[in-house]
Amino acid sequence: MITPTSAEERAATTEVNGGRPTVDFDQATPYDDYVGTAVLHDLQRTMTGEPEELAFLVTTQVMELYFGLLRSEWLLVRRLLDDDDLPGATAALRRSVRHFEALNASWASLSWMTPAQFNGFRDALGEASGFQSAMYRHVEFLLGLKSAVQLRPYRRAPKIYAGLQEALAAPSLYDAVLAHLSRRGFAVPAEVLERDLTEEYRPRDAVEAVWVEVYGSADTALRELAEAMMDVAVQFSDWKYRHVVAVRRSMGAKPGSGGSNGLKWLEQSMRRDIFPELWTARTFM
Repeated sequence: MITPTSAEERAATTEVNGGRPTVDFDQATPYDDYVGTAVLHDLQRTMTGEPEELAFLVTTQVMELYFGLLRSEWLLVRRLLDDDDLPGATAALRRSVRHFEALNASWASLSWMTPAQFNGFRDALGEASGFQSAMYRHVEFLLGLKSAVQLRPYRRAPKIYAGLQEALAAPSLYDAVLAHLSRRGFAVPAEVLERDLTEEYRPRDAVEAVWVEVYGSADTALRELAEAMMDVAVQFSDWKYRHVVAVRRSMGAKPGSGGSNGLKWLEQSMRRDIFPELWTARTFM
């Protein structure tokens, strides 16, 4: 059980221990209680005896945890933008970029996998596929990559399905940023602000012009927000690229486990940019 302690109590314990760590506890260590290490390490239940499968499973679980962390950060960003707290939103966005860098770095744990090694346990996974990750779907929806069809795999999981329905209908990060710019007096078209949020965002020349105006203005805070958004977009592009490379290396162009055509499907998804006018506006700056 975790018992909160004060700075004074920690100093007193250090003096009693003579500067050495505490080694006697009534039950489990506070660290194990807080982190839930017993639960975490019990979650690695491989389907085969192939040594490579554990690396695949652990890396996938780490990615899932980072998806959840990114979702939490971006929900906070959206709330801060709704409150017009620009410094707070930008700080949270920048923090999320560091999380995204760590997420992308996790691909290194799978970059060595050959087709023979992947094939050693792939059949045992059945139809399990990363495409079915509900938390990753939350991430995509928050980035504006909306699709009602992608809710269908979760219809028989009511809690997950309801959460994704809510996420589909909610504003994306980009929607929240554009609404903030509108409140600041920028000419964001009404058709953008009032559009059906369940549909994937479609780029518009008028929004591109808004970003050109933002970058040409004297408002440093807005430019910093825009660059933080670009950092997120770059990390997402890196995520998709590393995913494609990992698949090409471990399975080539074989059909995907979840029913797709595998590599071709991933390569098509790479073409879906987030925050599109932030990219194209650079031509006119």
